[in-house]
Amino acid sequence: MRESFVKFTIGAWVIMLLTSLFLPGVMWFTLLLLPITLIGIYDMNQTKHALWRTFPVVGRGRWVMEFVRPFLRQYFFESETDGVPINRMFRSVIYQRAKGQRDTIPYGTKVNALRVGYEWIGHSMAAIHLNKDAVLPRVLIGGPDCTQPYSSSIFNVSAMSFGALSDNAIKALNKGAKQGGFSHNTGEGSVSPYHLEHGGDLVWQIGTGYFGCRTEDGNFCPDTFKATATKSSIKMIEIKLSQGAKPGHGGILPADKNTIEIAEIRNVKPGTTVDSPPAHKAFSTPLEMMDFIQQLRDLSGGKPIGFKLCVGRKSEFVALCKAMIEKNIKPDFITVDGGEGGTGAAPLEYSNSVGMPLREGLVFICDILSGFGLKKDIKVIASGKVFTGFHLVKNFSLGADVCNSARGMMVALGCVQSLVCNTNECPTGIATQDPVLAAGLVVNDKAARIARYHKETVEATMDIVASAGLASTNQLNRSHIFRRVSETQVMRYDEIYPNLSDSSLLSKDYPARFAHEMAESSAECFMPQHYVIECYGGLEELPD
Repeated sequence: MRESFVKFTIGAWVIMLLTSLFLPGVMWFTLLLLPITLIGIYDMNQTKHALWRTFPVVGRGRWVMEFVRPFLRQYFFESETDGVPINRMFRSVIYQRAKGQRDTIPYGTKVNALRVGYEWIGHSMAAIHLNKDAVLPRVLIGGPDCTQPYSSSIFNVSAMSFGALSDNAIKALNKGAKQGGFSHNTGEGSVSPYHLEHGGDLVWQIGTGYFGCRTEDGNFCPDTFKATATKSSIKMIEIKLSQGAKPGHGGILPADKNTIEIAEIRNVKPGTTVDSPPAHKAFSTPLEMMDFIQQLRDLSGGKPIGFKLCVGRKSEFVALCKAMIEKNIKPDFITVDGGEGGTGAAPLEYSNSVGMPLREGLVFICDILSGFGLKKDIKVIASGKVFTGFHLVKNFSLGADVCNSARGMMVALGCVQSLVCNTNECPTGIATQDPVLAAGLVVNDKAARIARYHKETVEATMDIVASAGLASTNQLNRSHIFRRVSETQVMRYDEIYPNLSDSSLLSKDYPARFAHEMAESSAECFMPQHYVIECYGGLEELPD
C-alpha cells in the first residue's frame, strides 16, 4: 500500500502540473494535494501506528470512523430503548418536561412487555382523582436528636461538584432548586460561591478529602466546618463513604486542575496535587463514625446529618447498625447510591463491576434498618438512574423516602450525552471548566428547565400513586410492583424481596438468611471479624 500511495501521489502531481499548462485554474488543487502528500510522508516515516505506515492517509479513516461512531449511532441508528447510558426514550421525556412540551406518546408502548425484567405497578379500581393544585409532597428529614429537621422534596439534585461541573451549571441547578423548592447536593468539592448565589437549599457533602473543612495536612477541621455548616442555605450534611460509580476508589485532584479558585473553595494549596483517600481519616471504626456524626450534628447546630454509600460487603453496614444501637447515635438519613451511578470519569472496571446495583442495595439497607428497629428514625434516599415518575415509584415501593438524580438533572440542563465529560470539552457547557464553553449555558433559561422538569416529574409520580388508589408515596410498598422473572412467570417485589419484620434482628432468633452478616459484623470494626482474627489475631491487634 505504501508503494501504491507513492505512485498515486507522484502521478497526481505530474498530471496536475501538466494540466496546469493548459488550464491554470487546476493549480488550486494544490491546496488539497499538498496536505495529503505531507500527511502521507509523515505516516510512512512515523513509528507509532502500524496502520499509518502501511496504509498512508487511508489508514487514518479508522480513527475518523471511531470519532464519529457515537454521534452516528445516537442520531441515526439508535432505537428509542437501546441507547446507553440513558436511552433516547428517557432523554426525550426529560427534554420535553424540562421545556414544558407535550410529553405523551402515540400508538402504545415501545417496550417489550414480554421480556424478562419488564416491570409495572398494579393500578386500582378505586383510583384517586389527583388534585393538580395540591402542594407537591414533602418528607421531613430529622431523627429524635435533630433540632433543625428539613422538609425535603421527594425528588432532588444529586451530588455534583463545582470543578466537575461549570460555574454556570452549578448556578442553574441551584437557581432551579430555589424556584422549585427542592435541594441541591454540593458534591464533595465543597460549597462554592456559585452554590450560594441564588439561595437554593443545599446538602453539603463531606468526602474523604474534607474539602472546605480540612486542615493543611488533610484532616477534618471542626472550625471551618462549623463556619460553613451554620449558613442558612445549608439544610443537611452528608458524609460520603462511597459513590456508585467508583466505590472504594478515592480520587486525585491534579495540580494542573487545582486552580486558585478551586483551591480557595476546597481549602487546599493551589497548584498542588491533592489526594482524596479511599477511606476517612476522622474515624476508623463504626463506633467512631457514630461519634463523628454526633460531632457534626453539634457543630452544625442540630441539622440533619447522614451518610452516602454504595453497598459493598453487607456485614459492614450491619456493623454500622450495631454501632448505632450501642452508641444510641443515629444518622438522620442514609443515601443509597447504586453501582450503576455515574461520574465524569471512572475506571471501566469500577463503572461496570464494583458496587451493588441500586435495587438490591436499597432493599438490603431498608431491611437491615427495619430489622434493627432504626427505619422509623432514619430516612432513606435512593440515587442511581432516576429519570421518571415510575423510577421514583419503584424506589419508594422498596423502602426509599426520597430520590436524588444527577444525570436526569444534567439532561434537563441540556446535556446531549456526547460522553466527553472527562475531557473538559463538554459542548453544552455543563461538565467543563472552559469559560468559552461554559458561557454557552444561560443560567436563567436552564434554571427554569430544571424547576419545570422537577415539577412535572413529581406530578407524574403522584399521578401513578393516585392510580394505585394511594394518597401519598409513603403508602407504597413491595406488593405494588410486579416484575416478569421469566417468559411465563410474574412475581411481586414482596415475593422477590420478602419484607423483614421490624426489630427482628435484635432478637436471638433472627432470620437465617442474615446469619452470615450478623455473625461476621462487629460495632468495633468495619472489616469482618473472621478476617480480623485470621490476619491480625484479634480486634485488639488491629494495625494503626
